[in-house]
Amino acid sequence: SLSAAGCTFEEDGDPNQCEYSHGEDDDFGWELVRSYMMPHLTADLPHGSYLMVNSSQHAPGQKAHLVFQTLSENDTHCLQFSYFMYSRDGHSPGTLSAYVRVTGGPVGSAVWNASGSHGRQWHQAELAVSLFWPSEYQVLFEAVVSSERRGYLGLDDILVLNYPCSKAPHFSRLGDVEVNAGQNATFQCVAAGKASEAERFLMQRQSGEVVPAASVKHISHRRFLATFQLDEVSREEQDLYRCVTQSSRGSGVSNFAELIVKEPPTPIAPPQLLRAGSTYLIIQLNTNSIIGDGPIVRKEIEYRMTSGPWSEVHAVNMQTYKLWHLDPDTEYEISVLLTRPGEGGTGKPGPPLISRTKCAEPMRAPKGLAFSEIQSRQLTLQWEPLGYNLTRCHTYTVSLCYRYFVGTGHNQTFRECVKMERNANRYTIKNLLPYKNIHVKLILSNPEGRKEGKEVVFQTDEDVPGGIASESLTFTPLEDMIFLKWEEPVEPNGLITQYEISYQSIESSDPAVNVPGPRRTVSKLRNETYHVFSNLHPGTTYLFSVRARTGKGFGQTALTEITTNISAPTFDYGDMPSPLSESESTITVLLRPAQGRGAPISTYQVIVEEDRPKKLKRELGGQECFPVPLTFDDAVSRGSVHYFGAELPASSLTEAKPFTVGDNQTYSGYWNPPLEPKKAYLIYFQAMSNLKGETRLNCVRIARKAACKESKRPLEVSQHSEEMGLILGICAGGLIVLIILLGAIIVVIRKGKPVNMTKATINYRHEKTHMMSAIDRSFTDQSTLQEDERLGLSFMDTHNYGNRGDQRSSVVNESSSLLGGSPRRQCGRKGSPYHTGQLHPAVRVADLLQHINQMKTAEGYGFKQEYESFFEGWDASKKKDKTKGRQDHVSTYDRHRVKLHPLLGDPNSDYINANYIDGYHRSNHFIATQGPKQEMVYDFWRMVWQEHCSSIVMITKLVEVGRVKCSKYWPDDSEMYGDIKITLVKSETLAEYAVRTFALERRGYSARHEVKQFHFTSWPEHGVPYHATGLLAFIRRVKASTPPDAGPIVIHCSAGTGRTGCYIVLDVMLDMAECEGVVDIYNCVKTLCSRRVNMIQTEEQYVFIHDAILEACLCGETSIPVNEFKPTYKEMVRIEPQSNSSQLREEFQTLNSVTPHLDVEECSIALLPRNRERNRSMDVLPPDRCLPFLISVDGDSNNYINAALTDSYTKSAAFIVTLHPLQNTTTDFWRLVYDYGCTSIVMLNQLNQSNSAW
Repeated sequence: SLSAAGCTFEEDGDPNQCEYSHGEDDDFGWELVRSYMMPHLTADLPHGSYLMVNSSQHAPGQKAHLVFQTLSENDTHCLQFSYFMYSRDGHSPGTLSAYVRVTGGPVGSAVWNASGSHGRQWHQAELAVSLFWPSEYQVLFEAVVSSERRGYLGLDDILVLNYPCSKAPHFSRLGDVEVNAGQNATFQCVAAGKASEAERFLMQRQSGEVVPAASVKHISHRRFLATFQLDEVSREEQDLYRCVTQSSRGSGVSNFAELIVKEPPTPIAPPQLLRAGSTYLIIQLNTNSIIGDGPIVRKEIEYRMTSGPWSEVHAVNMQTYKLWHLDPDTEYEISVLLTRPGEGGTGKPGPPLISRTKCAEPMRAPKGLAFSEIQSRQLTLQWEPLGYNLTRCHTYTVSLCYRYFVGTGHNQTFRECVKMERNANRYTIKNLLPYKNIHVKLILSNPEGRKEGKEVVFQTDEDVPGGIASESLTFTPLEDMIFLKWEEPVEPNGLITQYEISYQSIESSDPAVNVPGPRRTVSKLRNETYHVFSNLHPGTTYLFSVRARTGKGFGQTALTEITTNISAPTFDYGDMPSPLSESESTITVLLRPAQGRGAPISTYQVIVEEDRPKKLKRELGGQECFPVPLTFDDAVSRGSVHYFGAELPASSLTEAKPFTVGDNQTYSGYWNPPLEPKKAYLIYFQAMSNLKGETRLNCVRIARKAACKESKRPLEVSQHSEEMGLILGICAGGLIVLIILLGAIIVVIRKGKPVNMTKATINYRHEKTHMMSAIDRSFTDQSTLQEDERLGLSFMDTHNYGNRGDQRSSVVNESSSLLGGSPRRQCGRKGSPYHTGQLHPAVRVADLLQHINQMKTAEGYGFKQEYESFFEGWDASKKKDKTKGRQDHVSTYDRHRVKLHPLLGDPNSDYINANYIDGYHRSNHFIATQGPKQEMVYDFWRMVWQEHCSSIVMITKLVEVGRVKCSKYWPDDSEMYGDIKITLVKSETLAEYAVRTFALERRGYSARHEVKQFHFTSWPEHGVPYHATGLLAFIRRVKASTPPDAGPIVIHCSAGTGRTGCYIVLDVMLDMAECEGVVDIYNCVKTLCSRRVNMIQTEEQYVFIHDAILEACLCGETSIPVNEFKPTYKEMVRIEPQSNSSQLREEFQTLNSVTPHLDVEECSIALLPRNRERNRSMDVLPPDRCLPFLISVDGDSNNYINAALTDSYTKSAAFIVTLHPLQNTTTDFWRLVYDYGCTSIVMLNQLNQSNSAW
């Protein structure tokens, strides 16, 4: 029978209540079985009416569907059914499944199934279907034949109950779930009923996929919660889902809920750029058109560098946005992010806007501008590498701008700017002028701005000078002299150190002159641009060549030809000759041919002059001549006392011939009339030379004819001669007496009691005061014999200097007045090794001041000529002498060179550029060598070790004028040089020199050797020291620190010549002055030059040596030991009754006398018109060499201030001495403080309203 809510498949059932149909796409249909109508029914089937499938009649896998009518309920349904699954042998007849299709949708997955053989009885199962209006569903049963094809499957009593299922749980309404794509979706299914342990919880997708439960949680006794999770859902997973429980007793099925997957929004268009700056971009978002789902609840900007890995996100609440703090000239990608509600609602970035920021102004100009190489005509510079943080732009240019003055004035300036290649930090400026200050600055520029660096000044190296302009050569020729003047080369290319003038006779009208003559050379100092050439031949043409010299050598030669004037002829007459014969009207004389000077004799003339009593008598050889020819008749008509008696051609008098005056003959138009017997006559012989329109004449009186009545004149002459003899005799006798008296005075003084020189500093200063008094007096009048003798006697008396022989031993053990506290050696008795000649004798210390003044002011023979005489043997025109001299020099140098012990296997390793030099009475006391180059450092230390040297004297900086003068051959700590280990033990730095103590150790030797290096750092890069005080103190320090038994003192500068020679000469001469009271500088230098070439390189050095020795003799050692200062000072301020003066006052006067006064040229910068208002007084000006130039700029490019850098005892330029600031220099004062990092200002004047500075 058919229930109102199902099918029982009985005959009396209501077919309207049990509508079912077979599936359209199945393989066979279900078979209705009614056992009472089938008597032969197998015993395997149960009795009753039901639907059945016989597996044995169908192929494996074939299906039979049974579809029931559509049900629509608004509440819980329970569908109950019975099933039968049996096979006699226990095999599975197939699979029975139940499907629930909702609202005509797809069948989906089975909500219940069973398989296998379940015995020969019926089993009951339930489907708890939870659907809600307006949904409807259909139940479909499916039988699938097994592979065994045995047994039966049956269905019966399919009923829809009006009450809940008891065997399957019912689900509450399942709601829709909405998520954003890419997020996890979670369905929570709440079920009521009893869940068995074998229950399976599934989520079915309408399309058929099955998802197992993530968790099942019991809420209460009959309620539980099943959770299902879909990971990272996409839009394709949007569908209907339901919850299902499965067990053999039945299944629970929920309603379908929708999984809604929303796509996060993304803009279609990129943002739009509105404006760009160097550190910002302003953009518009463009979010009107999107891809994805709304609504949009948040907008964001994502940006990053195109080439960078990082990105940043900014929230935006407006349609325009400004991105700040960006890097200049950088490309950025900018995208818009849109967000909808829910987790993961932010969409992908939209299309990017690619935009670049503008460049920013450079941070600063490049720094570190320095030279790497300096030459005479090019300059290689380098600077710091430029990074983006400095340029602030990838498009930039670095310009190197330089300028320098062209010509002698500062009105013409060459300027040029060169653009550097990208990433270059080195550049060579070429085609420069030598010895020029090159002002260089770097300019960094980009499209947004530029930064200029400070100007740095570099000086190019010297070069050989340009030629002296020929038009600048001016001259004044005389008969045997030529005054030549020239100008400095237009292109000096450096500091002119010397001018060399060579001259040679090339043509002469005088046959006695050999042409071409020998070539002679004269050297002049840089400030001497003229010279007087003497002892020349008259009428001779000389070829002069003038060239200038710098430290790099000689420049081009300027040539000019100069012809001396012809000179008057000369006669070979001694005294006035006696006439050959004489009559009343004639006198016969001997005419001797004259000698032409510069031009041959053209004419001879005999002049007759009446000797009148009142006329001043002419002296032989000193009278005026007769340039105007005058015949006898013309003389008579004019009343002249003389006439020309004859004119003779030069060819007629090739040898001496007699001539009769008054022979009444005519000679070349001149009548020689007879002489009048009663008159006295003077006869003159005149010679005349002519050359190129120039005429010179000379005449001599050759006879006197007395009147016939003359008696007293010879007697008068005789008496005159006797009177002269008497006068000369008296003068000679008086002179002899004077000399004897002076000699007696000197002997008495020398035999007096000598002054004790072993006194302490007090006595020495007292002695020096007397000496200075005498020398100061000699300043007043050096021309008088009395003052000169007084100077000599005063000095000799004060210092007890005896003669050069026996009395020398009297000062052997006395303390040194020149060297102060230096250890004294015994003064030897034998002569100095440096006394080598009689032409240049030694000079007494007492005469040294007068000698130096004479040599500086002498016109004929001074320091210049004396210095040039050292090189007389090197005349290039004397080939034989030159060759001989060079061979002699070479052999001499080689004989005195230092020979190193050869290294094993290298016989040539004995050479080093060094020579032994004798000291004062000490052989090989010095070693003069060059400053070691890098490859010669080991040889240098080998020499120091071998010679047991304990002192090294260095007189050069490592780098001067941008050139390496000497390698740094010592370590800062400890270092090995070959097999010699050098360790710096101690270092002492003073203002003008440094002292370093080294310890030497050598592999294979147990001895440890201590060496002191004395490094004089104050020798200027050009010339000589301004004064010798520092160098003299330096020499005293070396002497005091060198043990008497030590090896030679090693002395070097750069080449080991000029400065080295100056040091040695000073050392030797100070000892000689100490021991002998004399100095022999000339012969000392000459001896040094025979040991090593160019030991004194310039005349300036030669003069400096004299000035230094003079300062040492005048001032001596003025330092006072601290423990002796009080008694010394007390003695110095004591007033002496005789002189009414004190030693302190006398010493101060000495200081003023030896301190050189500043010349105007030395203060040229202070005297510039633009600087005059910056000086308080024009009497107090700083010298150029001491100026601290201002560096910082404050709207004023002037870098001058009236101030001077001054040394302290330990530091060079430790003080700045300046005037109290004026009203217009207050800013300059503070610029000075800032530029030189001053931390202390000492003010020694009172402050008033007119001089405040802060």
